[in-house]
Amino acid sequence: MSEMLIGQTPLTPSRSGMKDVSAPLTHLRRSRGWARRVSLAIVLALLLIIVGAALLAPLVAPYNPTDIALDQGLRAPSARHWFGTDQLGRDVLSRVIWGARVSLLIALSAVVLAGAFGGLVGLVAGYAGGWIDIFVMRFADVQFSLPAVIMALVLVGTVGSSLLSLIVVLSLANWARFARVVRSEALALRNADFVLLARLAGASSTRIVIRHILPNVGNTFIVLATLDIGLIVILEATLSFLGLGVQPPDPSWGAMIADGRGYLERAWWASILPGAVLMTTVLCFNQLGDALRDGLNPRLKSRW
Repeated sequence: MSEMLIGQTPLTPSRSGMKDVSAPLTHLRRSRGWARRVSLAIVLALLLIIVGAALLAPLVAPYNPTDIALDQGLRAPSARHWFGTDQLGRDVLSRVIWGARVSLLIALSAVVLAGAFGGLVGLVAGYAGGWIDIFVMRFADVQFSLPAVIMALVLVGTVGSSLLSLIVVLSLANWARFARVVRSEALALRNADFVLLARLAGASSTRIVIRHILPNVGNTFIVLATLDIGLIVILEATLSFLGLGVQPPDPSWGAMIADGRGYLERAWWASILPGAVLMTTVLCFNQLGDALRDGLNPRLKSRW
């Protein structure tokens, strides 16, 4: 027995065996990266179609969205009306396209205003600290304690519903998100080595914030702004659904869903199709935000 043990060589894992074990993991990572790239390409294609149709609405919409034809009311989707018609005989596809124009205009404008104001406040609060930071964050806490929909309803009911008022109200309802996220980034960066060196070199606070801190919060700001577009699209559709958003006869996705809900049993397309386009738009912006988050984060770039 001892001779047999002496004559045998110990069993050790071979290099080829280790390669065989790691090969499936490598293949799995590549498959996941390929799936992410394919899904991102689909999302970008859908967003290109939606945004392109909104920008070119006067050219691509087959009918005038406000034209009424009572004899064509509640016609099912067909070659003449791809999305059917509503109860007043208006082409649903044309109204969806023009509604995208209105919704995206409001969402982009509100994101720019909310991001500019909230980002500036967050930068100042995070870099200055002290009582300024405490005051801004307590004010943001009050903002977060109020549901965005309720706050928007109160403000729109007070100032009235117009395109400009909707943009201002939705900006006021979302600035705190930008302020809190940017403030946390600035708070972490204000004691970084490059900031301390700039301070020792005699750079002013304004120069440090603009030249050193602002570029380092840009990635986070872009991701948050992309995700916020989908949120504001939903808020605008909610206000329009409740009758406080875009007013008739101008088309709006939320108003179209509200108008068609009474005809769901015999004309489902009047409400379901605008809702499907709304859902697709929000999902695409959310997926784009997630992709930007992974792509702009150096620790997650390997996933792509």
